[in-house]
Amino acid sequence: MEGDRHAPDRCRANVANVFFPISKVYPKPRPPAPTPPTLPLLCTLLISRGRKSSSKSASQVQATATEAMAEPAYTIPVFRQRTREETEGVEEYQRVSKKVEKGLAAIQEEIQRMRISTKAQVDSLAIEKEVKQKMYRKVDVLEAIPRMPDFIVALRPHTVWEKMPVKLFCTVLGTPMPVVKWYKGGVPVDPLSAPGKYKIESKYGVHSLIISRCAVSDTADYSAVATNTHGTATSAATVTVRSAGSGGWSSQIGIVPRLSGSHFSKLEVSLVDCFPVTFGVEGESASLLCSLVVVPDLPNLPPLVEWYRDDKLLQPGPLVDMSVGGSVARLVLPHLAKDDEGLYTIRVYTKDGTSEHCAYLFVSDATPPVAGAPGAPMSVKAYDINSDYVLVAWKPPNTVNEAAITGYFVDRCEERSDSWVQCNDAPVKVCKYPVHGLKEGHSYRFRVRAVNSSGISRASRPSDRVTALDAVESAKLEVIKRQRKYHVVLRNHELQGQATIPGRPSDVHASEIYKTHVVLSWTPPSQRGPAPLCYAVEKCLAAVADGGDDSWHRVNVGVELRSPRLAVFDLPDECDYLFRVFAFNEYGASLPSEPSEPVRKAEWDGCELPVGVPSAPGQPVATRNTRSSAFVQWEAPKHGQQGLMGYYIDGRIVGSKDWFACNHKPFKLNRFVVHGLTLGETYVFRVQAVNVFGLSEESQESGPISIEPALGGGFEYATPSSPYGISLLNCDGSSMTVSWSSPKHCGGSRISAYYVDKRDVDTLVWKEVNTSGIVDRVCTVDNLTEGTFYEFKVQAANMAGVGLPSAPSLPMKCEAWTFEQPGPAYDLTFSEVRSHSLVLVWKAPVYTGASAVSGYFVDMAKKGSCEFVALNEEPISQRYMQVRDLEEGEWYVFRVRTVNAHGIGRPSLVTEAVCARPPPGTKEIVAGVDEETGDIFLSLEACDISQTSAFIWSKNYKPIGECPRVTVTTKGRTSRLSFINPDKDDLGRYSVLVTDTDGVSASHTLTEDALNSMLELSYAIRNPIVPLKHGLNYEVLEKGHVRFWVQAIKLTPAVTYRFVVNDKEVTSGEGHKISHDVSTGVIQMIVDNFTRDSEGTYTVQIHDGKAKAQSSLVLVGDVFLAVLKEAEFQRREYVRKQGAHFSESVSFTVTDDCTVMLTCKVANVKKETTFHWYKEDEEIVPETPPNVMSGACALPIPLFSRKDQGVYKAVIGDERGKDTSTYDISGEVFDDIINAIARIAGESASELVVQCTPEGIRLQCYMNYYTEEMKTVWKHKESKIASSEKMRIGGTTEMAWMQICDPSDKEKGLYTIEISDGVKTHARTFDLSGQAYTEAYEEYLRLKAAAFAEKNRGRVLGGLPDVVTIMEDKSLSLTCTVWGEPTPEVTWFKNEQEVASNEHTRITFDGGKFSSLVINQVTPEDSGKYSINVRNKYGGEFVEITVSVYRHGEQIPESKLGQPKMATPAVIPPSKTPTPASSKAQTPSMSMKSPTPASTPKSPTPAPKSSTPATKSPTPAPKSPTPAPKSPTPAPKSPTPAPKSPTPAPKSPTPAPKSPTPAPKSPTPAPKSPGIKSPTPLGKSPTPKSPTPTPRPRSPTPTFKSPTPPRFMKSPTPPRK
Repeated sequence: MEGDRHAPDRCRANVANVFFPISKVYPKPRPPAPTPPTLPLLCTLLISRGRKSSSKSASQVQATATEAMAEPAYTIPVFRQRTREETEGVEEYQRVSKKVEKGLAAIQEEIQRMRISTKAQVDSLAIEKEVKQKMYRKVDVLEAIPRMPDFIVALRPHTVWEKMPVKLFCTVLGTPMPVVKWYKGGVPVDPLSAPGKYKIESKYGVHSLIISRCAVSDTADYSAVATNTHGTATSAATVTVRSAGSGGWSSQIGIVPRLSGSHFSKLEVSLVDCFPVTFGVEGESASLLCSLVVVPDLPNLPPLVEWYRDDKLLQPGPLVDMSVGGSVARLVLPHLAKDDEGLYTIRVYTKDGTSEHCAYLFVSDATPPVAGAPGAPMSVKAYDINSDYVLVAWKPPNTVNEAAITGYFVDRCEERSDSWVQCNDAPVKVCKYPVHGLKEGHSYRFRVRAVNSSGISRASRPSDRVTALDAVESAKLEVIKRQRKYHVVLRNHELQGQATIPGRPSDVHASEIYKTHVVLSWTPPSQRGPAPLCYAVEKCLAAVADGGDDSWHRVNVGVELRSPRLAVFDLPDECDYLFRVFAFNEYGASLPSEPSEPVRKAEWDGCELPVGVPSAPGQPVATRNTRSSAFVQWEAPKHGQQGLMGYYIDGRIVGSKDWFACNHKPFKLNRFVVHGLTLGETYVFRVQAVNVFGLSEESQESGPISIEPALGGGFEYATPSSPYGISLLNCDGSSMTVSWSSPKHCGGSRISAYYVDKRDVDTLVWKEVNTSGIVDRVCTVDNLTEGTFYEFKVQAANMAGVGLPSAPSLPMKCEAWTFEQPGPAYDLTFSEVRSHSLVLVWKAPVYTGASAVSGYFVDMAKKGSCEFVALNEEPISQRYMQVRDLEEGEWYVFRVRTVNAHGIGRPSLVTEAVCARPPPGTKEIVAGVDEETGDIFLSLEACDISQTSAFIWSKNYKPIGECPRVTVTTKGRTSRLSFINPDKDDLGRYSVLVTDTDGVSASHTLTEDALNSMLELSYAIRNPIVPLKHGLNYEVLEKGHVRFWVQAIKLTPAVTYRFVVNDKEVTSGEGHKISHDVSTGVIQMIVDNFTRDSEGTYTVQIHDGKAKAQSSLVLVGDVFLAVLKEAEFQRREYVRKQGAHFSESVSFTVTDDCTVMLTCKVANVKKETTFHWYKEDEEIVPETPPNVMSGACALPIPLFSRKDQGVYKAVIGDERGKDTSTYDISGEVFDDIINAIARIAGESASELVVQCTPEGIRLQCYMNYYTEEMKTVWKHKESKIASSEKMRIGGTTEMAWMQICDPSDKEKGLYTIEISDGVKTHARTFDLSGQAYTEAYEEYLRLKAAAFAEKNRGRVLGGLPDVVTIMEDKSLSLTCTVWGEPTPEVTWFKNEQEVASNEHTRITFDGGKFSSLVINQVTPEDSGKYSINVRNKYGGEFVEITVSVYRHGEQIPESKLGQPKMATPAVIPPSKTPTPASSKAQTPSMSMKSPTPASTPKSPTPAPKSSTPATKSPTPAPKSPTPAPKSPTPAPKSPTPAPKSPTPAPKSPTPAPKSPTPAPKSPTPAPKSPGIKSPTPLGKSPTPKSPTPTPRPRSPTPTFKSPTPPRFMKSPTPPRK
């Protein structure tokens, strides 16, 4: 049956909730049935799988019931959502239930009666169902045989944290069924003796004992005793309860409210809609609500509810309001203060024990009265209450971004008064202050304000009222009970007689020492007398204490002191004082007390313990918790743990400089759950310790952590994820053995059991295989039908319940295995995953075949590939293998094949893919020797750990378990395996696996050499010797002195030593200097004159207490000669350095702009010192002369490349001498420079951008500097690109580019440029696919078409002059050569009017190449501006000629050169009627030296003749006439010619505007035009190849859009970033 598994009691608790909506689910009429039978049937369906989970939601329960009731008609999915009708029904039911109240009493009684009846019928149906199932079950013969009890699953020991639950369970078999009783330490466990403490269950063959809220006293041996008529069996286990916790708020930080007592309740209470983590602000109010479901809901009998804050029971009062009613428990805090911050817990007593919920309340600081002022102090309390003295203490506030606190002011207020009086004139720096001058019998309240450089904080919450009374007077009363009826009150002095003079005080001491004052305390005298007692305190300098009574001086002059404490101020610094005390009353004074020990005021707050702030806590470690919280833990400070108030935790978003407070009240434990974080943000945290002296230094920042949801986050555990990888291990025809892999996520608690279901592939009904949980991940399924195919699925269970089932396995045929080869190996797991290796471990096959297993083959394949490669040529016998030579970041899968004498068996299931990349922060096992005990150990510090993680140690990948040769200890993240008397038997490979992590594991091979070395070290530690950090060594010093030294790890001041050279002791004197330093452990001897006579053996002998050490150094032969040579060299160097010299030789650095700088440092220079650079002995003169007086010289080498290789030399010198430093830039040095340039260039590299050209698509990467010597690789889809005709690779000094010529769809994909600097690879990518490729390809086609159009457009090749001057009656022939493909159309114009061919004016066009305009017998009327328009579909050109006709006898006018103009190329539309192009489309793309063509104005005035020669700046052309309506007009962007100029026309970015008159025969210009050259200077040919238009000075500047999409860069060289 498909569905959830629920306990019967939970089923009955939810019957009312489930039954009502079912009537809403099926509106169709159903056969009438009485209500009672329907309800038991529903409950039976709900509890049939109750063992699987008791934490499913009500919607899932209802869905299961709905499915069961609907089976005759159709099947409804199990996890269906409620329909709208169901939801409305539930809301209606809840509304009625809440409002009717007393009117529902009768209904509730009826429901109770129905429940009792239903329970009986449920039990009856359950028994009938079980009987029917057993009737069809194959009866095992062994079951019918009587047998004594036998524990199939025995009890297991548990170690839990205090205040956590623990569950002991076992499975026992026997005939008849045994009865199980539980014992604790031999005493029977009685659940009624402590209600809510113990719970005993016996369900589905599993017997369990649940211990709620374990205490340390629950640590004991527990046993389960099973008894039947044939005997008794016992299973025992130990439960260990530790005093610290970890986990969520209830287990992670160890705060769990204790049970305040035993409360019996007959109500069934469930908590729903509980209050979450709450955030408040000082001065505001906060409400914590929790909805209750109470059965039966009796208005006059509400459930018992208790509220706790930080494990302390809350009581109603002015600051706390509690209420229970209307199915809601409410806690109201009307006036929040930081004192209210903490973990709040609601506990409700129910029929089965208690139900509770807890969440944290955060209270942040209110707005300070002055900006920058600190927050208010908190937890103000009064201690040491006496008749005139009170000690006030408080906790300091957290200061995150505010200035440090400089002190505190303490205020007091008398009872029945609202006026506050400041107690101290100057701020007190510590969080304690003794308040004197109180009136005996008066009540006071106190408050504190913090002070910093910005101002004073808000006042803290006032303390509780205290009354100034003498505590000793109260203690003098003695009450004696007589006959349990009369009380006789006596005073102690009545029993002491009539003593009147008090005794002398005792135990005078300084209880607190501060920088500003000292607090003295003493014990009052035992003999006091009846009169009131006062004290007199005297002081004396410790140096003159023997001077008699005259040296003592009164301290409390004029102050009546009644308390046995006194704060002494104004003590001089650095002076020791003695104090003594007198007691006196009206009858006289006592003898003085014994003087105190010498007391000195502290130099500063924090000079020594116990005075001062604690040291900084350890670096916090943050781990994921929930979607909005993180779990932070840290180590306690090494110093100052005594008197620690708690910790403040601060957080910061990575990238931000502002810190924020995570808590506003000191938290006592060293772990904290930070709430209120933003999902997806990355945070770091720091911690400060707090004591009475203030806040410690901040700890180191934690590692960054990204806030993501974590399994099991919050306050409850989650169920495990589904298992996977179900495989068949064996089959005998009637049973099948299957295995599976454990879930990837355990849900926050250990997996305690597995449940297996099976089904015939011909049916859809799943059947349970095991009614009790399976611990191992192997299960044998019996009673199967041979030849039938079966499917299996598995569910895992933990403390939270049963998780989701796995996906059904592949159909498996139940057919007996008879083949001779072995079956498959199983349970393949990975450990020690590293960048290039991993370890694969597996289990032996269940089916071995006809002979024993002799070995294994391991196969490997890359993810997604089916081509497996055998990793071993010969079978291996061990069941593990270390796979090496993996590619970092690559994914792999594995399988194992088993071998026996008959061949290779079936392969195992293929593993899941594993990536060859270690977990972040992975650490290896460390082998070492304990410095204190000398124990040899292996230790691992896990980089990641969870609450349920455990360290599993193995030797040769076999779990060690309980072994007398080793011991395992675990503390936090570190586990240590210590050896006991290690020897050769302990050699081998040790590994450790951290469970419930992302594969955290490591291994270490313990070799014989390593073991011997550690044994020697262990012997040295266990046997006291002087441990040497360094043996006797030598060092050649300046001037050629030789220093012989040895360093011990630790020396005491009592150390003695001697040096022996060639068996002769050397003492400190002439030529030798011998000394030592205890702090560093160095003992040394300096030989001033080291010569050939110094050859020999040097020995140092050390004695330090009982420890001894000796170290020798032999300096003979070549070794001695090397030392002598070095000493002589140092002598020469010393002489060399007397003049100008190089203190640092030439080296290189690379600046941010990739300039290589050869640098060196010089010393002992003066103004006359010269400095020169050389390359290959040729002097280099830099632009900036070297300044030797600065101490450093540099030679810049810009644009470094291979041509800069060579030997560079720097020479410095003056009259004192010369020094030289050379640097060979070649080989590795050259490579290092290139790598340094590549690092800077790679870091500055921009993202890849697309630049389209007519040849193809170009990808460009801009950087500070690029040279071909850099290791640059272009890749396409992870494949390296080689430069070819198709893929061209190149670059400039500012960029690297790769051009795809003639692109196609094959070139789509991800392109990457990788710049390697020898250490790191800098990669930039661009995905040239999808829209990006489409737009780039369209731009490429456009540019290609534009280039083609430019190549083939119509143009005038030559033959036309600029100006023609001719006498009348002559014939004028204007002939030119034109070209275009296809053949262009040629049109002639005069004064912008088309010229028609006639007898006077004849127009010819021969061969498509030559065009002529012939005017016969010209007249003055023929003067004017002639132009030719050559144009085809790709564009054209417009050239103008000025014709001047003069009469006979007139002087020939001076020629004025004009310049031809080129029409803007344009794409001709198919229509013959040309359309005027807009200014946006007509904007030509000119070269940088070409001006933009001027617009064509509307002026009808023709261009006049000009006799003025051309100037440097060309004169703008006057307005041209407006064309006639029927006369064709040239292209709108055809510019007006301007006179020639010897200089190029000035640049003008202004495009030509639209022409107002359309040109009927002028084709539309193309959007692009090539660059135009400068005009031809005077004196050259009047026919330029590329005429340049003259810009108009006042042409308007239209706004136009680029025809290329913005994502593509139009300029081949965009601006540098």
